[in-house]
Amino acid sequence: MKPPPASTLKAMIKGKLWCFADFELIQTVGLGTFARVRCVKLKNNPDRTPFALKTMKKIDIIRLKQVVHTKGEKTVQTMIEHPFIVNLLTTFQDTKHLYMLLEFVSGGELFSYLRSEGRLPNDHAKFYAGEILLALAYLHTMFVIYRDLKPENCMIDAEGHIKITDFGFSKIVVEETKTVCGTPEYCAPEIIQSTGHSKGVDWWALGILIFEMLAGYPPFWDETPYGTYQKVLEGKVIFPRHFDVKAKDLIKKLLILDKHTRCGCTKRGAEELKKHKWYKGMDWDQLLNRSLSKEVPFIPKIQALDDLTYFEKYPDSIDYILPPLSDEEQQLFEGFSTELN
Repeated sequence: MKPPPASTLKAMIKGKLWCFADFELIQTVGLGTFARVRCVKLKNNPDRTPFALKTMKKIDIIRLKQVVHTKGEKTVQTMIEHPFIVNLLTTFQDTKHLYMLLEFVSGGELFSYLRSEGRLPNDHAKFYAGEILLALAYLHTMFVIYRDLKPENCMIDAEGHIKITDFGFSKIVVEETKTVCGTPEYCAPEIIQSTGHSKGVDWWALGILIFEMLAGYPPFWDETPYGTYQKVLEGKVIFPRHFDVKAKDLIKKLLILDKHTRCGCTKRGAEELKKHKWYKGMDWDQLLNRSLSKEVPFIPKIQALDDLTYFEKYPDSIDYILPPLSDEEQQLFEGFSTELN
């Protein structure tokens, strides 16, 4: 079952100022601190293509000091379009909410698949890591660092391919930044130490993810974030015996503490990863074109593109009266969409 490309979806919704009432709400498929993601469809439209609608409460964004991150997320996603990224289709807002309309990815999270499998075979991890590598390399050509790679943010689409989602921590960085963010188990040492970071944090996180896919658990973990950070800074990785030797070598090079010599951080950039011996024989053009159908590890068993089998059931949103925002508060979200509905 082939999902429509982002270009087709963008053409479908182009040329109209959308509002929340234009969508039929199917089910909540994700819940965050101040955001809810629903599977939706356009009302009064014979094409029943599903979309993902991310709804964010303005008052919570302000309270949690997430205005800059939220506007940055929109800016980055407006710039990019890639086969291994959950692409943004449009944004709009009303007086109390921000909305991001995105591609709907029906196969659920890599996190859920990994937990059901325990750990992945070497070739399966290699396939998923390859698609993620291409997505990260693309972002880096746009001077975007992603900064939130983890299994929960890697979706599996109807054809079994990876789609990276949630760009709330992404940032356009030409040289370096010092913002502390990310999940402790996936944080690079330079983020923890606030010494300045760039694209190298994404390659570090890819090393963590490859290890977790192959082992079933991350290499650095403790009961507390502080304990996890300490283990990251120590940099001692204990590899299970079953690890492929070439995979182990790549992980070691991705988890080099020195951000200047880490794999992917030299002048060769992503080419250094693509030419690593773990990827010997990989046809990167075919992988990018989604042509390696025989190599796809897992194809979700869905009956239709709006099948929600692979998503948890979340409680419905509670309707309560949100306090009105002042004119000054509304101005914080100027530019998020064309105009207020």
